[in-house]
Amino acid sequence: MMNLKPEQQIRPVQRLTRPFRRFIHLEASGGMVLLGCTIVALLIANSPFASSYHAFWNQLLSFTLGESRISYPLWYWVNDGLMVIFFFVIGLELKRELTTGELSEKRKIILPAAAAIGGAIIPAIIFLVLQQGEPSQSGWAIPMATDIAFVVGVLSLLSKRVPHSLKIFLLSVAIVDDLLAVSVIAIFFTETINFMWLAMSVCGFGVIVLMNKLGIRMIAIYVLVGCALWLFTLKSGIHPTIAGVILGLMTPATSLLDRKSARDALESLRLEFSKNDQNGINKADVGMSDVVQFTVRESISPLERLETALHPWVVFVIMPLFALANAAVSLDISSLGASLSIAVILGLVIGKPLGILLTSYLVITVGWTKLPENVSWLTMIGAGLLAGIGFTMSLFIASLALEGNLLEIAKGGVLIGSGISMLLGLGFLLISLRRRGSKSYNV
Repeated sequence: MMNLKPEQQIRPVQRLTRPFRRFIHLEASGGMVLLGCTIVALLIANSPFASSYHAFWNQLLSFTLGESRISYPLWYWVNDGLMVIFFFVIGLELKRELTTGELSEKRKIILPAAAAIGGAIIPAIIFLVLQQGEPSQSGWAIPMATDIAFVVGVLSLLSKRVPHSLKIFLLSVAIVDDLLAVSVIAIFFTETINFMWLAMSVCGFGVIVLMNKLGIRMIAIYVLVGCALWLFTLKSGIHPTIAGVILGLMTPATSLLDRKSARDALESLRLEFSKNDQNGINKADVGMSDVVQFTVRESISPLERLETALHPWVVFVIMPLFALANAAVSLDISSLGASLSIAVILGLVIGKPLGILLTSYLVITVGWTKLPENVSWLTMIGAGLLAGIGFTMSLFIASLALEGNLLEIAKGGVLIGSGISMLLGLGFLLISLRRRGSKSYNV
């Protein structure tokens, strides 16, 4: 076995938490980029360049293959095309957490799952009570979701004063939140189904399963099949982002070679390489580089490889583009005071923390779980308020549920509600952490 230098040795606990640490650091940076793009979109939408900006996103982008033609506005390609990759990564994150992460143990999943369910139900109830009988009541799911990028970005402002357990809790809540939102999209925002295209989608997923069984590891082949699945699902009437989540959940979470086998194989190759070098054999003729690449690649699961490769593109390209395409809202004071906007704001600012705290208190009181380590109830209030930052998923659901002026009003409510939640959550966390002293917590 190879002798690794001390700095090259990774303790098991560090190895298990490395994906989480990488995720947190990427989301923190991505949250800042997302905030910047949101501000840019808002400034342009409220400037003399607004009409030109909207015309840009409404221009048609078409693709032709033989006699077939697909033509949609540019914003549609972002929302229903690029966002499929966003949802695919959500599927990968969910699979990782269910297999090796915080959601893999029953006792650990109880608190975030209960908090996420309460944090989804109460905002929806508040919205429906305020919008019952109105044309906008179809937007009841808008205040249900949490934007983890913004949440982590806010937590990064507090540096290491935030307990590691609180970050894990909020991340877990957001992942369960996303699963609930995806379920809502699949169940409530599918109007008509074309069963021929749906059958083709099912066959496509069957092909993916067969490829997994056959041990096909070339990601390029899966990309081609995935693109076909996107088209089949889009034509079937089911929102194509659902296909992205399912593909993420289907991605293998185990590597072909375990780490010990990979190290042993690399050590054997090193010895063979040294022997050939001493005998004067041309290194290029040995063909060891391909074997080394295969060994290194297959010691990492496809899930981890894909998540590592795609996550930066999602947080630094796809989500900022989504913000630029969807956050360009004209901030009209009269529209922001409309009942729809108020329903969204109250759902995010009051419904979210209320639902999270009530269900958390319930499961803790009955003894099913306990508060995260180093986290007080005052800190939980701050966490619940931060969870009211709905941005990405809330805007996405709004675009599915509403249109025209109602959509613009709902978007304004999402932006205002998310902003208020961010400020209140940050304030509560500053107070609670100050009361606990200046103790720092490592990521």
